[in-house]
Amino acid sequence: QVQLVESGGGSVQAGGSLRLSCAASGYTYSSYYSNFCLGWFRQAPGKEREGVAAIDSDGRIRYADSVKGRFTISKDNAKNTLYLQMDSLQPEDTAVYYCTTRTSSCGLTFRNSGVPPAPLFSYWGQGTQVTVSS
Repeated sequence: QVQLVESGGGSVQAGGSLRLSCAASGYTYSSYYSNFCLGWFRQAPGKEREGVAAIDSDGRIRYADSVKGRFTISKDNAKNTLYLQMDSLQPEDTAVYYCTTRTSSCGLTFRNSGVPPAPLFSYWGQGTQVTVSS
């Protein structure tokens, strides 16, 4: 059973930075052993969950246009942890952020340079709140 636990959310002023972490258990983030797709999504009040960034087992990365140049997704295979470095945060980045995992490839959308849709993913963390004030 894959379990994901996010941390690192909080409140910052516009222009600030936060680093989210997502520790995984029940699965190994090593492409030597497995094929997987990892992602960060966010959901603001009254809005649908949207993809922010994704990384596959070969280290290929995709970002939503709204965060390109400001957010960086990365993974530490030794720690089985996924990260999201968020810089130049803006009030519109305020949302609950979720990490997610799919224990197979990232699919067609990823191959076409997009963040895979939420229904593609099987496992989700509980979410961490990010609030950016102006």
